[in-house]
Amino acid sequence: MIVSFKVNGEDRVANVAGAESLLTVLREELELPGSKNACEQGECGSCSVILDGALVTSCLVMAADCEGSEVTTVEGIGSERELHAVQQVLLDHGAVQCGFCTPGFVVAAAHLFEQDPHPSNDEIKEALSGNICRCTGYGAILRGLEALAGEGS
Repeated sequence: MIVSFKVNGEDRVANVAGAESLLTVLREELELPGSKNACEQGECGSCSVILDGALVTSCLVMAADCEGSEVTTVEGIGSERELHAVQQVLLDHGAVQCGFCTPGFVVAAAHLFEQDPHPSNDEIKEALSGNICRCTGYGAILRGLEALAGEGS
């Protein structure tokens, strides 16, 4: 089946076979490898995207259900020339180690900061609760985002 939707602001069309996940279509058909395929059960957050304004794990979304939707992947947040503020603060605070979980954290945090530019520490932790990192211990990630939340307040 053919599915038409917007991905990172561009009209895209994908040939979707049966019960394919949005994650599979993004990575394999649309060549957007930023969202990572880790648990395939919606538990780790590495495949997080913004779908019609909501943060979702793309491994649990059927691609066929995305007809007419708007999707933002990590590739749609910031650019090579200008990083998004979340990307920059994670870089500045050394919050990236292996990098496998980073796309999910970036998408989740960017979604949070879009809704509330100055979230509390507890709101940051809650927004990131669906993301798992095996390398960083979360400290640098939280310190960076807490610093970003405090800017301008």
